Amino acid sequence: MQTKEERKTIEVCFSPHSFPLYPHQESIVVVIDVLRATSSICAALHYGVERILPVASVHEARNYQSKGFLCAAERQAQKVEGFDLGNSPSEYQNPKLKGKIVVFTTTNGTQAIRAAREAYRIVIGSFSNLTVLCEWLSHQNKNIILLCAGWRDFFNLEDTLCAGAIAHTLEKTNLFETNYDSTLASKTLYEVAKNDLAGFMENSSHFKRLEKLNLADDVKYCLTLDLAPVVPILEGNYLIPFKSK
Repeated sequence: MQTKEERKTIEVCFSPHSFPLYPHQESIVVVIDVLRATSSICAALHYGVERILPVASVHEARNYQSKGFLCAAERQAQKVEGFDLGNSPSEYQNPKLKGKIVVFTTTNGTQAIRAAREAYRIVIGSFSNLTVLCEWLSHQNKNIILLCAGWRDFFNLEDTLCAGAIAHTLEKTNLFETNYDSTLASKTLYEVAKNDLAGFMENSSHFKRLEKLNLADDVKYCLTLDLAPVVPILEGNYLIPFKSK
């Protein structure tokens, strides 16, 4: 059992806009965009996509598409016209994508990845990879920042709940300090909601946004634990699944 002095810290950042305030250069940053980017990334790599190139803008994605890359783009929760893929986890369960490279841009998730680019290491978090992610994090001996992508730099509920779930799980290892206000708030929300995440979420803004677009199946997938047990890690410019040596 580690002493208090030996424990690493877990902080939650509610928005990429606030991220520069956090001491991230020596921390592992877990980017969280539950509905739906990080859930889609986990699904893609779990089902056999070789690697994912996250880019911040549709313009960047179009440039890659013009060079023959398979490209996915989403804005305002909808697939951008002219692209091969959108931002639904179900799209990435297609066996035809196995071994492929996908260029990927979304409204919020890929912006958060870009914001965290100077971190010691960037990994992807969601409810769908919660257990395996927490197991991996518990072995890294690094401070952790849980970066919520939010919605256009504003706080959102689902990413905060996922951050709370990660902090709640890691706290049990006795390897981490979690007594920052943002972490405490996230854990408290998760502990209230954990037995019925969908019910707790049903009045949230993004839940309603996706519901209007007939994306209820996506929401259900994204709020279900451990459907895609993979740890996506940013290596160079690409997200790849972590593989133990």
